[in-house]
Amino acid sequence: MSAAVRPHVDRERCIGAGMCAVTAPEVFDQDDDGLVVLLDAAPDAARLTAARMAAGVCPSGAITLGGPASGGSPQDRPPAV
Repeated sequence: MSAAVRPHVDRERCIGAGMCAVTAPEVFDQDDDGLVVLLDAAPDAARLTAARMAAGVCPSGAITLGGPASGGSPQDRPPAV
């Protein structure tokens, strides 16, 4: 696992498409309202690869990868839809 790269979620941006939970079920889930829930904030290398894929398929850009305290940076996020 890379100590510098971690997944971050923005539940305000999440539209509940569920692609994250399908792509990386060990890292992401959905709550009762369908919004993203981060299950593993420090995934190992295999799970981090899946988290990267989930970030890539997230239609709202609610998942970002960044440093441990960064929360993702606004510049790295796609525009809201």
